[in-house]
Amino acid sequence: MAHQGDMPKSSTIDRSDRPGHFGWVLLLAALLAGAVMSLRYLGSEQAQPLILGLLAFFAMAGVFFLFAWAIGVIQFAGQTIRNDITKLMADTAGEGLAVIDDDGRIIYANEAYLSFARSDGDEVRPVERLFMGAPEVSEAIYRLAQAAREHRTGTEEIRLSPSLEGTQEFGWYRVRVRPMPRSGSRNVTLWSIADITHERERQENVFQELQHAIDYLDHAPAGFLSIDPDGSIVYLNATLATWLDYDLAQVGSGGLNLADIVPRNVVAMMTSFTGDPGTVRTETFDLDLRRRNGQFLPVRLYHHIAFGQDGRMGASRTLVINRSPGVEVDEGQRAAEVRFVRFFNNTPIAIATVNRAGRIVHANAPFSKLFGTLPRTGESGGDGPSIFESFRESGPLEAALKAVAENRGDIAPLELQTVGENGSSVRVWVTPAGDTGADGETAILYALDTTDFRKVEEQLAQSQKMNAVGQLAGGVAHDFNNVLQAIIGYSDLLLANHRPTDPSFQDIMQIKQNANRAASLVRQLLAFSRRQTLRPEVLNLNDRLYDLSMLLKRLLGERVELDLSHGRDLWFVKADVNQFEQVVVNLAVNARDAMPDGGKLAIRTANVSAQEAARLNVSAMPPADYVLVEVSDTGIGMTSEVLDKIFEPFFTTKEVGKGTGLGLSTVFGIVKQSGGYIDVNSKPGQGTTFSIYLPRHIPDIQEAPEEAKADAPKKPAADMTGQGTILLVEDEDPVRAVNARALSARGYTVLEAASGIEALEIIQERGAPVDLVVSDVVMPEMDGPTLLGELRKLYPDLKVIFVSGYAEEAFRKNLPEGEDFNFLPKPFSLRQLVETVKQVIGR
Repeated sequence: MAHQGDMPKSSTIDRSDRPGHFGWVLLLAALLAGAVMSLRYLGSEQAQPLILGLLAFFAMAGVFFLFAWAIGVIQFAGQTIRNDITKLMADTAGEGLAVIDDDGRIIYANEAYLSFARSDGDEVRPVERLFMGAPEVSEAIYRLAQAAREHRTGTEEIRLSPSLEGTQEFGWYRVRVRPMPRSGSRNVTLWSIADITHERERQENVFQELQHAIDYLDHAPAGFLSIDPDGSIVYLNATLATWLDYDLAQVGSGGLNLADIVPRNVVAMMTSFTGDPGTVRTETFDLDLRRRNGQFLPVRLYHHIAFGQDGRMGASRTLVINRSPGVEVDEGQRAAEVRFVRFFNNTPIAIATVNRAGRIVHANAPFSKLFGTLPRTGESGGDGPSIFESFRESGPLEAALKAVAENRGDIAPLELQTVGENGSSVRVWVTPAGDTGADGETAILYALDTTDFRKVEEQLAQSQKMNAVGQLAGGVAHDFNNVLQAIIGYSDLLLANHRPTDPSFQDIMQIKQNANRAASLVRQLLAFSRRQTLRPEVLNLNDRLYDLSMLLKRLLGERVELDLSHGRDLWFVKADVNQFEQVVVNLAVNARDAMPDGGKLAIRTANVSAQEAARLNVSAMPPADYVLVEVSDTGIGMTSEVLDKIFEPFFTTKEVGKGTGLGLSTVFGIVKQSGGYIDVNSKPGQGTTFSIYLPRHIPDIQEAPEEAKADAPKKPAADMTGQGTILLVEDEDPVRAVNARALSARGYTVLEAASGIEALEIIQERGAPVDLVVSDVVMPEMDGPTLLGELRKLYPDLKVIFVSGYAEEAFRKNLPEGEDFNFLPKPFSLRQLVETVKQVIGR
C-alpha cells in the first residue's frame, strides 16, 4: 500500500527517477569563481600549493566522471530526452499502468491507473483491492497475483459490477501482468488495466446479430444443409431436422452422414462432382430423403458446390424444397414428378441420355455409381463427358449409336467392360430417345452391372468341369483299384512261397512296389474326386507343422529358407493327419520348384473369425470360424491363365518326367473333402500364396487331440490264423480268387459268390448264418448295401466287412442310419485283409 497525500490527482507516481537541478550548477560555478579570486590575495609561494591541489582535484573529478559515464552511472542529455519521451508515453497511455516490486510497493503508476485506483482519501489502491466482489473476480485476480509472484505473464478478462469509475452498471476489463527484470536491481512487475467494455458490447451485438441470422435460417420455410466432400453433414437447419424427425440438439454439427438420409447410390452421385479450379457448380436433384423412422420425404435439392484453386470440391450449400403432398399447388404434376424421380433414381439399372456425339446429357444416380461420371447442370450441345470414355472398347457402342441415329431397330444388347484396373462387366441396351429435345438427346442407354453374374457363371462352369473330371477320375480309379488288388494279392502269395535268397524274389518285390506306386496315383485321383477314405482326428495344426518341419527342410534344400509362424491359441480342427501332411508337402514341393534360384517359403497359421471370413470374400466360403494355413513363396508366380487350371488333374507346367500334375489336384480334393476351402493369389514375378481354411472344431469331452492318444501302449502282434466260415462276395474273379486263397491258408472256410444275388442264394441254401461276410460294394445286379439289407432280414447280428475302391462316405448314405459295419479300402495287402478278418470275428 502507498500513500501520496500531497500530490494532485492528475499527477503520476514515480519513485525510480533521480533528476538533477540547475541550482547545483550555479552553486558549483560560484564556488570555483570564489576560489580563483581568493588566490589573487595570496603570495605566489602560498598560492602554488593551493593551485596544484585544485588542479589535482579537477583531474580526479574528470577521471571519475569518465569512469561513471563508461559504466552508465552518468548519462548525457540526449539519453535523458529519450527517457523523458518514453516516460511521457507511459504517463499518457490509455491503459492503466502500474509497476510494483516484490514487496507490493507501487514504484510507478500512470494517470490512467490513478484514475482507477485513487480513493476519496487520496489512497492509491493496489490491483488486488481494485477488483473485489464476485468469486470469479477474486479467482481471476488470484491467478494473476500468483503469476506475478512466479515472474510469469498472465491475462484475464474480468467483468466488474459496478465499473471501476462507478459511472456504469458494470464494466469489462482486460488485466495483464508481466515481469520486468532489471539489471542490478530487484525485479518488478508491470500491471496493465484496459477498459474493454465497449469492445465486449460490440462483440455481444455481433453475436446477437449472428444468433438472429441463425434463428432466421433455422426457421426458414425451406431446408438447408452443408455437405463435406466425404459425405458428412456439417450443418443442417431446424426446419430440415424437423422434416426428417431428428432432434437438432442431439445431432448437432457433424452428427449425421449423407448416407443416413439419402440412398447410397445418390451419395455417390452427390460426392463425385468435378469442376475447374475456382469455379462454382449448382446441381438440381429430385429425390427422396429418408426420415429417422424410415419413411421417405420427396424433396428437390439445389446443390451449390464451390471448387478450390486445387480443383477439389469444398463443402456444399444445399437448399432443400419440400415436395410432400399439399405443399405445392399443382398436386397432380407434383405427384407425377415425384413418382418419376423415384423410378428414375431408385431403379437398379443405370440410365443416361446422350447426344449424337456420345456426350452424356442426363443420368441417374445408379449411372454415376457404376461409371463415376455425371454431366454438369446445363451442359448440352456436346459439353458433357463422353460415354465412350467409360468403356475399354468403344467400337460396339459407337456402332449402336450410329444405328440409333439411322433409326435402325432391334439393336442387340452389348457386353462391355468399364475402364479401370478392376473394371466391371456391363450389359448395355441402346434405344432411340424419340423426338430430340432442347438438350439434343438422341439415344437412351440402359446399363446393368453383370460382374457378379459373370463370376457366378465362371464359378459354376469351373465347378461343373471339376465335378465331371472328378467323376471320370473316380470311375477310372475304382476300376484300376480292382486290377491293382489282384496284382498286389498275387504278389503277396508269391512272396509267401519264395525266400529272399530266391532269384525271383527281387523280381516279385519290384512288381509289388510298382503296384503300390500305381496305387498311390490312384489314391491321388480319389483325393481329387473326393472319394478317398479319410480318418479324421482332432488336431492342433501348429503341432503337426512343427513335427513336419524337419521333413520340409530336407525337401526344400539349402537354397530355400523355411519360415514357420504359429498363430497363438490356435483352434482345433478335425482332419486326417496323413492327408493334411500330404497337402503341406505337396504345396512345399511346388513352391521349391517355383524358386530355382532359391528363396523363402513361409507357412503361417491363424484363427479366422466369422466376421473376418465374411470380409475375405473367398469364393463360395460361408461366414464361419476357420483355422487358416497360409503357404507363400517368393517364386516366379503364375499367370491368370495358369491359375484357372492348376487344380485340374494331370495339368502341370513342369518338364516332362518331373511332375504328374496330380499334386495340386490332391490338395484340392483333400481340402474339399475335409470341409475346407482354398484360395490362391499369384502374380508373375511376385510369388504365390495358397490360403487353406479348415472349419474350426470344438472337441467334445470324450474327444481328445490325436497327440494325447499317441502315448497309448501298442498292442502286441496277434496270431493271424483262425477258424470260421466266411462268405466272400466279389464280382472280379482274380480278386476273389486271391482273397479266398489267402483266407483259406489261414484256416478259414471260404464260401465264394460272384454277385449279391448269388451270395443271398448261398445263405438261404445253407440255412444257417456264417461267421463273417466280406463283400465288395459296387457289383452288378445287387450291390453291397442292398445285399446287407437282405441279410439283416435273415440274420440281424451278422458281421460284415465292406471292401471298395471308393471312400466309405460314398456308400454309407445308402445304408440305414446307425448300421454297424467294417470297411477296408482297396487296394489292400493280404496281410491287411487277414488282420481285419481276425479282428472282426474275434469281437
